[in-house]
Amino acid sequence: MVTSSSARSARLALVTAVAALAATAVPFQALAASPLPAVTPHSETPALHDDEAGGDADADDPAIWRNAADPGRSLVIATAKQGGLRAYDLDAREVQSVPAPAAPGPDHAPGRFNNVDLVHGLRLTSGRADLAVTSDRGSDRLRFYRIDRDRAGGPLTDVTDPAAAPVFSSSQAEIDEQRTAYGLATWTDKATSRSYALVSRRERTGIALLELTPGAGGTVGYRKIRTLDLPADFRLPNGSSWSPCGEPGELPQVEGMVVDPANGTLYAGQEDVGIWRMPADLTGKPQLVDKVREFGVPGTYDEETEECTPGTDPGYGGTRMSADVEGLTLVNESDGDGYLLASSQGDNTFAAYDREVSDANEYEGGFRVTAAASGVDGSEECDGAAALNAPLGARYPNGLLVVQDGHDAPGDGERPSTNFKFVDLGAVLDAVDD
Repeated sequence: MVTSSSARSARLALVTAVAALAATAVPFQALAASPLPAVTPHSETPALHDDEAGGDADADDPAIWRNAADPGRSLVIATAKQGGLRAYDLDAREVQSVPAPAAPGPDHAPGRFNNVDLVHGLRLTSGRADLAVTSDRGSDRLRFYRIDRDRAGGPLTDVTDPAAAPVFSSSQAEIDEQRTAYGLATWTDKATSRSYALVSRRERTGIALLELTPGAGGTVGYRKIRTLDLPADFRLPNGSSWSPCGEPGELPQVEGMVVDPANGTLYAGQEDVGIWRMPADLTGKPQLVDKVREFGVPGTYDEETEECTPGTDPGYGGTRMSADVEGLTLVNESDGDGYLLASSQGDNTFAAYDREVSDANEYEGGFRVTAAASGVDGSEECDGAAALNAPLGARYPNGLLVVQDGHDAPGDGERPSTNFKFVDLGAVLDAVDD
């Protein structure tokens, strides 16, 4: 999540107030009293902080690249917003830091990397390559980095086509408004072998489908296929209309997204609403899989305090997630089973759903990532998550879950302190299965 501090405060105030109101209801108390199982991280990356020049080097979203030739030398590639990209080894040590692009001028925003995902074996003019794909909110573009594990200068090389156009904006003036490329998921269509990126728009409900295209000299570009807008207003069972409270002009945006490669299903987390399911080619009707607890709660935005004051909870929300819905990731199993994992940022938990559409993505359980005896702290206000259910050498023979920690401890004065936690995926599956 990369909203403004006032928007974040408004949402957190609404979450806290709704929790206080809901706690007076016996059904909610019973649910809240059942503790979720805890898993602990094995390691963590170095903390990311704003630099002295005011640059925003805040951890956000990870992806896991598996080195098929030597799984123990796999990488975690993660966004650090204006700090660019970071590549880490499986000991959570930094291997490479790639800066975000500079601003195109003194009055414009610099590059700001929001989300990252991977594409495997994309055919370029220079041959096939694995790529890290990022949404650059600052310039409203996608950027592409070729992954070469043993390259002397570091595994990541920028191969973005210089002619790549803005995703949503028609001018630099529109880019400067920063309603730009935000959430990101990649998808390779098994029927055609064509690769795509699905990109959401900041402070809007839109999602764009972009086909990835090879450019000259081994570069990568894209072309827009179509867009889809999720609802911003909802009809409640009592006949009233509801929309999430936010700053004036701000619509309920999507950030966390993931595509199930087995069936081409896109899951998209609309932060203050819930999780949507739809065809990844954006041709079908979206279905709401689950809702946040705050769904349907009226709110009034106070310009002076820059916070939302909630009204009475009508009881139309879900019971498993508290806004914001953030990082979404899939755990694929060899027998076709597996889970959709979602970060429930408002209560620092993770929800697990059956990935089978035929089972209506039934809720399977949840867990927390809490502090380990080694001193590594847990995950709070998690923005992004990535799971890989495959052996990764001696460190993670059961696979790996990487989650962002929005409040790394110990902190560093007044600066945000964030990083990424590395968790044994086997422990997560044991917790959910129990």
